[in-house]
Amino acid sequence: MNIIIALLLFSVIVIFHEFGHFILARANGVEVTEFSLGMGPRIITFVKTDKGCRIKFFVSQKVFETEDGWKGKTKYSLKILPFGGSCIMLGEDDVVDSDNAFCKKSVYARMSVVFAGPFFNFIFAFVMSIIVIACSGYDKPVVSSVEAGMPMAEAGVLPGDEVVKINNSRIRINREISSYFMFNPLQPDKELTMELRRNGENYTVTVLPKEAKIPSALDGFCQGETTGEVNKSTSVRVGFGYSSERIKGTALDVVKYSFYEVKYWIVTTVKSLGMLVTGKLSKDDLSGPVGIVTVVGDMVDQSKSLGVSAVVLNLLYFGILLSANLGVMNLLPIPALDGGRLLFQIIEVIRRKPIDPEKEGIVTMIGFALLMALMVFVMFNDITRLFAK
Repeated sequence: MNIIIALLLFSVIVIFHEFGHFILARANGVEVTEFSLGMGPRIITFVKTDKGCRIKFFVSQKVFETEDGWKGKTKYSLKILPFGGSCIMLGEDDVVDSDNAFCKKSVYARMSVVFAGPFFNFIFAFVMSIIVIACSGYDKPVVSSVEAGMPMAEAGVLPGDEVVKINNSRIRINREISSYFMFNPLQPDKELTMELRRNGENYTVTVLPKEAKIPSALDGFCQGETTGEVNKSTSVRVGFGYSSERIKGTALDVVKYSFYEVKYWIVTTVKSLGMLVTGKLSKDDLSGPVGIVTVVGDMVDQSKSLGVSAVVLNLLYFGILLSANLGVMNLLPIPALDGGRLLFQIIEVIRRKPIDPEKEGIVTMIGFALLMALMVFVMFNDITRLFAK
């Protein structure tokens, strides 16, 4: 059941991505030859022809291309492998002499079609955020505890103060505090400046982190800032904890914090990729379809005792992460991804002439092969990690 739930969640996110391509393709007069969910052989195909609707099972590519009445019509397919999807357009990967071909449209029209997929992922993440925040509220960044004898206490910070900025980085939700310290570890010789709000008035403190014993969970500071471990019982700290309590606000608050939620996951994804490239994250931090199924399974098992609504909200919350992540990943300037295509189109705008389709095709094919190799590696890594538990 957990596998089915994970596949349904991922499938909906993929479909929304492809729907973005589909909508903009239609808006720009591009013929969409096939819109599909999944990869591999087709299980079922639906076509609306001039003579009515047609449904066929296990359609081969030959039948797909030669069936009477199907030419110029969009075919909707469900394929056997339950991940991924596609919006295949006429003249997308080759030169076709047709006014409805993707390759015949202006570069800006093509850019809008390509960009629409990732952008629709961000829209979908925003919609899910609205539902989650409307139901459960947002996590305001509030100091929940201050440790006596530590820099924050000595600077006069009190529980209940709202964190506004950390070293000029704007903080709007609670999780941005932990993310900030994850991407910017505290150093014992580097000052930390924080802007806080108390009773409607902002004030600023500057403290020098120090090495100190890590408090236990019972001390109430386990959710506070942490960083570069010095040894098993000591870390560089300033001594404060922060609240994860969720607050329900007005309709305007829901919209505003939904935007902050999506922005948080986009920024976190981008920064995490940066850490992966620089070696600050390892291959064990990568996760693919198998890892996603495992996370969804754990999430469902942990929340089902709280009721169906808790399970649904947790799945929606995870969906926000996945959808924002998919949007960012597809915008990477890698051949075979939307970002790679956008890069070629940006070069075309700069050069004022298209790149040779044959050369672009070769680069895209190489990129696709490397992408498939990465997917196999990530899946193998997920399975290895699963059996190691």
